[in-house]
Amino acid sequence: MRSAATMDITYADIELVRGADLVLFQEGYLQEDQISRVTVKALVDSGASMLAIPESVREQLSLRKVDEQQAELADGSLVQFDVVGPVEVRFENRKTIEYAIVMPNSSDVLLGAHPMQDLDVLIDPKREMLIVNPKSPDIARKFLK
Repeated sequence: MRSAATMDITYADIELVRGADLVLFQEGYLQEDQISRVTVKALVDSGASMLAIPESVREQLSLRKVDEQQAELADGSLVQFDVVGPVEVRFENRKTIEYAIVMPNSSDVLLGAHPMQDLDVLIDPKREMLIVNPKSPDIARKFLK
């Protein structure tokens, strides 16, 4: 999956997979072709904290509500959002399990700092694209200190 940027805004093609389906597949209750998944163009924003998805993606993946959280928008307003999941986020040779905030009045997917850190990916400012960390190209590196 590639990423690209337009006017200093970075987008990346990521795959979102319904976490519950992965468990059912691992336990033998679903075939691999029955796993709900969708490939989306995500806005990459290291200033945001979480994965955010529109209602349409929530419905496509049949993601269940697990919580509610308040989030501060760019204009400073606080809004209550549903949190759904789990959802596996995949980019190139990386994957991580996340929970997502549902943005009901949006059509964009937002890839925030937490999933970026778990994936061990970086924004390459020169090429304005999301890349796998060149210091750990084969496997995501975690920091425990």
